[in-house]
Amino acid sequence: MLQVRSSPTLDGGDFGWLKAKHHFAVTREGNPANGPLGALVVWNDDEIAPGTGFDLHGHADMEIVSYVRQGAVTHRDSLGNIGHTSAGDVQAISAGTGIRHSEHNLGAEPLRLFQIWIRPRANGGTPQWETGRFPKADRANQLVVLASGLPGDGDALPIRADARVFGATLLAGARVDHALGALRHAYIAPARGAVEVNGHRLAVGDGIAATDERRLTILAREDSELILVEAA
Repeated sequence: MLQVRSSPTLDGGDFGWLKAKHHFAVTREGNPANGPLGALVVWNDDEIAPGTGFDLHGHADMEIVSYVRQGAVTHRDSLGNIGHTSAGDVQAISAGTGIRHSEHNLGAEPLRLFQIWIRPRANGGTPQWETGRFPKADRANQLVVLASGLPGDGDALPIRADARVFGATLLAGARVDHALGALRHAYIAPARGAVEVNGHRLAVGDGIAATDERRLTILAREDSELILVEAA
């Protein structure tokens, strides 16, 4: 089953310092059609103004993967970590028993990023944070695993969930076929450009949810960049 979640159907708002689009409903008042996909429960498309950001706040029992689309995010947390993650790169938080963190845009341009929340396979555990560089050239016309909770995924950032986060940069006309295995849910959103997924066109701001599909065929209608998440 496929469900296109076009930009007009997404919740969100313009809060001055933050412009947000929610691919998944995050409040009771949200669009009920845009519910969770198994362990995948949040996918926010955020634009954060220069000199602003999310002040110190807490999470527990959640895996939070951020893909930076433009600018850079500065992270600080209660574990003593301080780090910067730039466009094209990824950071991952395993909140575990509890972590407090802040995420700020200290640059001169807007920060744009996808924030993706995935339920862990088990609650608890020691909190952790990691960031990793993933050159876009390495993703040319192919899906590369950026974060994973499954064995055998090499340099992907570790998360404690039955899920994988992929990225791809596609030249116009490129095609990628992706077989879905034991993880029965998937979600795709373009970070740049426009693609077709199993014949459904998606532009920036849109997404598509898949459940129990055996294969996803992605065709780039223009030079594009996308993120795909598989989840149990």
